[in-house]
Amino acid sequence: MIEIDTEILFEELKKARDLSYSPYSNFRVGAVVLTRDGKYILGTNIENASYPLCMCAERNAIYRAYLEGYNRSDIVCIAIYAETENYISPCGACRQVMQELLSKNTPIYLFSKNGSHIETNIEELLPFSFSGDDLQ
Repeated sequence: MIEIDTEILFEELKKARDLSYSPYSNFRVGAVVLTRDGKYILGTNIENASYPLCMCAERNAIYRAYLEGYNRSDIVCIAIYAETENYISPCGACRQVMQELLSKNTPIYLFSKNGSHIETNIEELLPFSFSGDDLQ
């Protein structure tokens, strides 16, 4: 198992955040997926004048990981960062995607602007979640 270095995660998160395209909200978010082979996959929020077409950093990072051939068993953790006093928290859509595409015990690190963080997981962020099992 790869060791999670939260200082490296924080540096990668800032790189991801700097890639944000957020001309409307000016709220730049970075996300990083760490894979079992030690790769840091960056994601950032991308806005659109038609607001429903915006994409969050978390989903961009997870989708990019899947696009590169990784799956839930390859993902060691995901981390999220924005320049907020409190820990950044994923929106409901991102939580639902995490429920589907991450393992239940995958660590989710929520960072604040000073680099402090908390660790959680999808079961804590989205209790009583809806999944593919509910469709059967």
